[in-house]
Amino acid sequence: MAVLNSIELEGVSADSWKHAAQEALKEAAKTLRNIQRLDILGTSAVVGDGGVLEYRTRVRLLFEVDRSRSGPAG
Repeated sequence: MAVLNSIELEGVSADSWKHAAQEALKEAAKTLRNIQRLDILGTSAVVGDGGVLEYRTRVRLLFEVDRSRSGPAG
């Protein structure tokens, strides 16, 4: 049976909230393996000069714990 762990991140994009979420996933995938799910926790934006300057998306990533790297039971 799989055991999942989670981490919360915030992605940032000049284009869209979707792209911000994709950026968070892309960066996390550089160090996390076996990512199973991405939940959107919230969105926000930095505004100025009459428009959106930066899109931000808070995400929770769930990933499978690598049991092969766990230490001995004790």
